[in-house]
Amino acid sequence: MTDEGILAATEASPLALVRRRSLPLPINTGVVVAATPASSLDALDADPAFALHRGGKLEVRSTVPVRDADDLSLAYTPGVARVCTAIADNPALAGDYTWVPNVVAVVSDGTAVLGLGDIGPSAAMPVMEGKALLFKEFAGVDAVPICLDCTDVDALVETVARLAPSFGGINLEDISAPRCFEVEDRLRDLLDIPVFHDDQHGTAIVVLAALKNAARLTGRALGDLRAVVAGAGASGVAVTKILLEAGIGDIAVADSKGMIYEGREGLNPVKEALARRTNRAGHAGSTEDALAGADVFIGLSGSTVSEQAIASMAPEAVVFALSNPTPEVEPDVAAKHVAVVATGRSDHPNQINNVLAFPGVFRGALDVRATTITENMKVAAATALAAVVGDDLAATYVIPSPFDDRVAPAVTAAVAAQARADGVARA
Repeated sequence: MTDEGILAATEASPLALVRRRSLPLPINTGVVVAATPASSLDALDADPAFALHRGGKLEVRSTVPVRDADDLSLAYTPGVARVCTAIADNPALAGDYTWVPNVVAVVSDGTAVLGLGDIGPSAAMPVMEGKALLFKEFAGVDAVPICLDCTDVDALVETVARLAPSFGGINLEDISAPRCFEVEDRLRDLLDIPVFHDDQHGTAIVVLAALKNAARLTGRALGDLRAVVAGAGASGVAVTKILLEAGIGDIAVADSKGMIYEGREGLNPVKEALARRTNRAGHAGSTEDALAGADVFIGLSGSTVSEQAIASMAPEAVVFALSNPTPEVEPDVAAKHVAVVATGRSDHPNQINNVLAFPGVFRGALDVRATTITENMKVAAATALAAVVGDDLAATYVIPSPFDDRVAPAVTAAVAAQARADGVARA
């Protein structure tokens, strides 16, 4: 096709609402075609992270052998035609005769990758490969990383919706706020398979689990806690919502401009909705002002909080300083003033790590062929995760390790049972 033909075809499609940068012709995928000199690769491979990533972290393996003509005739033509015809007559059979029920798409546009920001789809691929690896290693879920070269919400939604027949679930990853909220909401409305933005809900599930145990350790009910959440991006919004769902009614949320409250100018629709449900005391100052007398601080913003502000919290307070690589307050500093400290880092106790949630959540949803993931299913996942800690509960152990073999099965069972209770299971 000529450049003009490509342009005409591209402009004719709604999927052409692509990317913040103009597309050159021919379209540049961002993949370097020319070989990188071996000496340069060897230098990079001196770093063990590069050495591990050489060639990627994933491959596709067959589940059936093809050793002779008979095997070939069954796995491909002509035998496969009989299976195709049966599925065409009864599409539900795809759930029994394809890999679809056990495979998740890990979809990103590369706009909010870890703490790196908008690095684009090619640079996001190692993270999505890693996510797919964790799905398989921790819950036996097959996952395919898909990095899309588009950031327009309409284009993202349509592209994922058109890909959806190939998957049993959609895991959205590293899509910047506030677009991520609309993308997820629209896909949930369009599709009859689970759609889950892990940056939101994975974090929220693990935070709730850890907070349940912190409250148990300090002898308080969730409903009696007053919480301050710093950050109103994807994670902050989802954490606030699940805490409200779990019965914590007194929550104040701050963004980069201060406390969110009804009537504050310039709030987007997501923050306006938060304002209606939070900050019942009407705090209009800074995060540090709101922390005075608070029981819980959850940091998801990257901003710093002073030791003085932490010291002003209520007795037996709980601090989750979750920004990486630098938490909002150093754990050792916070520990001088509060009962429980958690971070997002593996070099401190009580790591809030999404891998505690998303493998089991999808395993449970896929096992019962759920049509969606409900709020109740997320709370059930958090409750099951918290219960893994059991009688070993301590200030340095309010959340289990990702390598605890009990985690994924517990979350899986809870999510599957709740899906059935909520009427969204098909198996």
